Amino acid sequence: MAYLKSKTLFFTTSPRTPLKMIPEIEILEKYFEGELWNKDTQIEFIKKLADGKDFQGEGFAKELAFSARDRINRAPKALGFVDLKPKISLTQAGKSFISGKRTEEVLLRQLLKFQLPSPYHKETDEIKGTFGVKPYLEIFRLIYELGTLSFDELMIFGMQLTHYTKYEYVKTEIRRFRRLKAYGKGSYKAFRGEYLRREVEKIYENDIIEGKTKTRESDDKSLDKFVKTKAGNLRDYADACFRYLRATGLVEISQRGHSLSIMSEKKKEVEFFLNSIDREPVYINDEKKYKEYLFDTSLPVLYSDDRTRLMDRVSEITDSLEKLMEKTTEQLKDILDESVQKRKAEILKRQIKDLKEYKEYNDVMTMFSDIKSNALYDAPLMLEWNTWRAMTMLDGGNIRANLRLDDKGQPMSTAQGNMADIVCDYFDFWLAVEVTMQTGQRQYEMEGEPVSRHLAKLKKETGKEAYCLFIAPKINEACIAYFYALHTMNIAFYGGISVIVPLELDIFISMVEQSYGMGYTPNPNQVKAIFEYSMEQAKISKDENEWYEKVKNKALNWLNI
Repeated sequence: MAYLKSKTLFFTTSPRTPLKMIPEIEILEKYFEGELWNKDTQIEFIKKLADGKDFQGEGFAKELAFSARDRINRAPKALGFVDLKPKISLTQAGKSFISGKRTEEVLLRQLLKFQLPSPYHKETDEIKGTFGVKPYLEIFRLIYELGTLSFDELMIFGMQLTHYTKYEYVKTEIRRFRRLKAYGKGSYKAFRGEYLRREVEKIYENDIIEGKTKTRESDDKSLDKFVKTKAGNLRDYADACFRYLRATGLVEISQRGHSLSIMSEKKKEVEFFLNSIDREPVYINDEKKYKEYLFDTSLPVLYSDDRTRLMDRVSEITDSLEKLMEKTTEQLKDILDESVQKRKAEILKRQIKDLKEYKEYNDVMTMFSDIKSNALYDAPLMLEWNTWRAMTMLDGGNIRANLRLDDKGQPMSTAQGNMADIVCDYFDFWLAVEVTMQTGQRQYEMEGEPVSRHLAKLKKETGKEAYCLFIAPKINEACIAYFYALHTMNIAFYGGISVIVPLELDIFISMVEQSYGMGYTPNPNQVKAIFEYSMEQAKISKDENEWYEKVKNKALNWLNI
């Protein structure tokens, strides 16, 4: 059980995106079902997770048990996917979530049941009566009623919605913020920063008056440090909320506007649960009944659960109404899912056609410019998606991105662990493309070994020669050295020699520009030539720096062969 101590909302930040829970829950079920969730099993769990290569980053290397609790006690437990008492078990909601079938619907039900307080999250005596809210439900309401909700609005005001009775106040404050912003003549960044500071000082007014400004992370008791820390917490929670809401498939994001809105075709679904779900938290002091409610995969009732509505929607895509009468509710949902997948496939097909004809060239280049200038809400996601678009445009292979798309063919989340971001089938050989916004030493720590592992996996699965292109705004020196060394090391674990070419984003953009300027679609041999050249130069270069400079020059002239 966790204790509520804050005076603002919080959302689970581990993992940052909900789909990353799936492999972790699967490991918990496979190896630890029926065992006690204690320090020993927690340490063993995090070791299994690391062995499975789905754990990203170092975690808390010196506190493995804490690292395990961070992964399981937060989102998986709080959202009802796992039950840790009396022993470890996967709930029915958890089983549905990892099944891969209607994942978005399963996630939505659990988000709408998440509440504060609950038997899992108790208020301390100091803030008794502060909380009384189903956070995701009320944030959905804000997005629906306001039309859009920006990240800053959620961070500054939405996080203050600790009780559903404060909803109208929060909505009014957001509208006031918008009016003042519209009439402001100075920098928005300065306006936002000052507004955020005032709101933080107002929220924690009593703590500031009483001198309680020491934060857990520092001995610094200054007001500036206190405000900065609290503002950072609000930012982290708002980001987590954005990502979890996006994963339901009901909202779309404006990357340049940093805002969420309800998808037009999903408004009836949102209207339904906003009008039907009780806003009061339930079973606050009854853990047994709360678990029954939280684990129930039929609650809350959603718009799509009504058989009559399902029949009406399915009848729009099939002629035989009599046959539909024989179908179960789940079978009707399956028919609708198949229809959605077919529509997404058609959207993707049109996107690829337009890309190969360079109709989207200007938009692709503008997107790269926005990524470099940090103008987008989720630059890592958009870099992955835009690189897929660029790869599709500049060569003639079969290019597949391993990211998740929404019903409109727009990116929702990046590739899950243990696979390359993008894979390119050139018939005689394969190419893995890995992208990252990470810089400095963290780039090497987060991306170095996984990149070589993903390439090895691709070689094994295809049985063909495969190479890898690694793209980042700036390439860390450790990555250059590591990839250079792999060119000459015959490592069985990685399927032999690993040919990984690192390129800065600007150089890759130049390659796309060259392709556009040539007026024809480059062929796979021109792509392959870069990697063959890289192998040759790795053998004769005096060190990694000489090799890297030669490879960069080759990429800048990749069509001149």
